[in-house]
This record gives sequence, structure tokens and C-alpha cells, in this order.
Amino acid sequence: MKLPYLVQLVDVGPRDGLQNEKQPVPAATKIELVHRLQAAGLKEIEVTSYVSPKWVPQMADNHDVMSGLARADGVRYSVLTPNLKGYEAAVADKPDEIVVFGAASEAFSQKNINCSIAESIERFAPVVQAALAAGIAVRGAMSCTVGCPYEGDISPERVGYLAGLMKGIGVQRVDVADTIGVGTPRKVQAAMEATLKHFDIDHVSGHFHDTYGQALSNTLAALEMGVWNFQSSVAGLGGCPYAKGATGNVATEDVVYLLHGMGIDTGIDLDALVDTGAWISEQLGRPTGSRVARALLAKRAG
Repeated sequence: MKLPYLVQLVDVGPRDGLQNEKQPVPAATKIELVHRLQAAGLKEIEVTSYVSPKWVPQMADNHDVMSGLARADGVRYSVLTPNLKGYEAAVADKPDEIVVFGAASEAFSQKNINCSIAESIERFAPVVQAALAAGIAVRGAMSCTVGCPYEGDISPERVGYLAGLMKGIGVQRVDVADTIGVGTPRKVQAAMEATLKHFDIDHVSGHFHDTYGQALSNTLAALEMGVWNFQSSVAGLGGCPYAKGATGNVATEDVVYLLHGMGIDTGIDLDALVDTGAWISEQLGRPTGSRVARALLAKRAG
């Protein structure tokens, strides 16, 4: 078992975590969340998305959020861009990385972005080309890589097909996402293996939801393959608006606790991260979704 000695986490809380909130979250709160995350040691933060406010009203303040950031050296700020119109709006705000997204499930692709997998790639190709020409990094989010709310189990072959399409249009790295949290370690490893036929280990990350309580097990399974980049969300914020019943992303605090307990460095201050999760949870009017944070906060309280 060859475990990485260092893991880099992408906190997706400001974007993926807050996009489903029913009540508006002020831009100032989002900016403060990013600042707190970078102060805690996060080096990659997914800040916002440039999608139609008709579909994702929580992200309508993308320009205000990006322009309000006090950027820290060595931190990569990424944004989601679904098409050229979104990219053109995003590029003015100088993101370090843009994210395009596709599904390994045809049904999910239709429900999520109203087109087939192949059509989605055609739509993303000019976005990727424009970003690369401008010197902006490109990441591809691959959703439903082990299960779909409409199709059920997703075969590794479908994951490999999507990864190949992403590679073909110039995407530099990809996320293997268990969007509805139904994955178990062997299934996740099979999806990773299919992806690794197209991308090397340094350009593949894991993105796991905790619907069935398997996110940390799936993280460990990916670690055992040498994967060293993962996505998580502070306080376990978020879900998927097009995946009924899917609960939040795995909490960043829980992943950091796991990694530090295994002797794997993250560069993240767990106490500061716990405080950040408690703060944003208070802003949203609910308890943190991180089991580790709840335990550590209770311990502090004595």
C-alpha cells in the first residue's frame, strides 16, 4: 500500500456548498468564507460559478465575490463555467482555473444540462481552448462516476469514455465524483482505474459525497491508489440540485482529521478549519455537518 505523504484539498464550499441554499447568502459572507479558508491553509478553493442566475440564483453575485477577494499568494481560485458566455464573464474576474463539468450518465447529463454527454463536450471544447490560450488552467468535473439517480450503477467503461472525451478537448485534470454518495471502495477504485487510462495520477482527484456514510472509506480507497488531490466542503456543505436525496459533500474537517491521523500532511490548521466551519454554519443558521468538528467543539466546551 503506497500512500501519498502529502494531500492537497480543494474546498468547494463557497461554490458547491452554497449553491443550494434556499435563502440568499450575502456576497460579503462568501468572501469572508474564502478568506477564512485560505487563512486555515487551503491552497485550492472553488469560489463561484458563472451560470445563469435563472438556474442557480445563489451564484448571481459571482463578480462581486471574485472582485472582493483579497487573494493570497500560492492559492488557486477556481470557478465553474458551463459555456462560452459564462467563460467570457468569468475571465474578466481573473480566475486561476476554470471548471467544466460532464456526467458519466446520459440521463443525468440530460437532466443537468439538457444535452447528451457528447454534446456537452462539444459545448465545452471552445471554452477549454479559450482558457488554455489565455493561460488559465482547466479542470473537468466528472459527475455520477459510480451511480446515477436515474440510471443506477454506472460502469467503469462509461467513466473511461467521459475521461477520454475530456482529455481529447484539452482538459488538464479531472475530478472523479460520486455525486449521489452511493459509491463503495471497490467501485470507486474501478472508476479511478478507468480514469487513469487517460490521465496520470497527478491529474486525477476524488470528490465524494457522504449520503451513505462512505465518503471517508472511499477517500482511503483512492489514497491507496496514490491519489493525492481531493475535493471536500467545509462543514459538509452542499449537495447536488439535480440528484434527489444526495446529501452534502464530505466535510473538509473530517478528511483533514483522517489524513493527519494517518501521518499525511495537508498544510491545513485543523483548529482554524473547525472554527471556519462553525462560523459559516452559524451564518446559515444550522449546526456543522462535520462529525469531527462537532466532537472537537464539544471537547473544547469541556
